[in-house]
Amino acid sequence: MEYNKVIDIFFFKEKEKDDTPVITTGAIIWGTLLRSFLFITISFFVINRYMLQDYVLMFIFLMWFLVAMPAYKAYQDYNKDAEKFKEDTLCGSCRYFERSAQLCKILDKHPTRTFIPCEGLSWEPKSYEE
Repeated sequence: MEYNKVIDIFFFKEKEKDDTPVITTGAIIWGTLLRSFLFITISFFVINRYMLQDYVLMFIFLMWFLVAMPAYKAYQDYNKDAEKFKEDTLCGSCRYFERSAQLCKILDKHPTRTFIPCEGLSWEPKSYEE
């Protein structure tokens, strides 16, 4: 069961108890750090084992394609989903909604399209200055 949790983090997916995917900026950063650590560790051993010091630039390009580009794509997808969530739900227009974490600051729960943590009772509109 814990193996699936590591795989979800590795592929920028964080799940709640009811298996609702919650992609946050923290999950993207954690997945990027995890991939970077694994890639650098494996690359270090491969370069030293097979004496590939002349091909270090190739490993840097591979790091872009295996670590940085998927993280960038996940962040772009996250921003698209966050904009749709903001327009589609009541929580998206609330002043207590934290967009970067997709979190209700009052109740410390992740709202979804079908679940509003406060059921609309604590909803306050965002001020126009923000």
